[in-house]
Amino acid sequence: MIEGDIRDDDALDRATADIDIIFHHAALISVEASIRDPERTHDVNVTGTVKLLERARDESARFVFASSAAVYGHPDTVPISEDAPLEPTSPYGLSKLAAERYVRLYADLYDLSAVALRYFNVYGPGQLDGDYSAVISVFVDQAAAGDPITVEGDGSQTRDFVHVDDVVQANLLAATAEETGTFNVGTGESVSILELAEIVRDLSGSDPEITYTEARAGDIDRSRASVSNIESSLGFEPSLSLEDGLREII
Repeated sequence: MIEGDIRDDDALDRATADIDIIFHHAALISVEASIRDPERTHDVNVTGTVKLLERARDESARFVFASSAAVYGHPDTVPISEDAPLEPTSPYGLSKLAAERYVRLYADLYDLSAVALRYFNVYGPGQLDGDYSAVISVFVDQAAAGDPITVEGDGSQTRDFVHVDDVVQANLLAATAEETGTFNVGTGESVSILELAEIVRDLSGSDPEITYTEARAGDIDRSRASVSNIESSLGFEPSLSLEDGLREII
């Protein structure tokens, strides 16, 4: 365990000495924070990625990059395939897209063995409150406390929630396969935020009121991954349903 900043050359040198595989998950992930401070988001998410790619090139290491469905922005259709238009709507999404492009450039220019995984909405035990998929942890905490479950907007927006166990599966497959490229990591299923609130309420054994607050700026309406590419290329198979994953957390 080496604790350090992704932008710190000394920490990176120590972390990447004599390694074979790099799983790159270091990032600022808050969309709202990226809107407030785009320069810092770019510095960590893009410059930090280039620094790490340089270490991968030095060590001839396999590079597995955690990207995001935020690179798609507002999709024209769902499910979203990897060749869908890339129109991020926040500095966070743009930073992930720029980092992805660097990963692809290094693969092409320096023959680096690299994979980019576009995570959809990841959730699981131990998740901290924050922007990414914390709607689940927020709903669970609210239900457990007997507080109203607060839905942003009208709750019709849909998301593809993928359990962290399946994200780990995708990373291990990406690390050990010969294939390179870019792959969605999701379930291929989606649920509305209102339906999610109702499932959490039912599984919690309580009966909290569901209330509505103002919609979050820049929120996308629909999201669902096409996972046929990662299934056929890497052998990925989502293993945990949303209801089972929520039951585990609750």
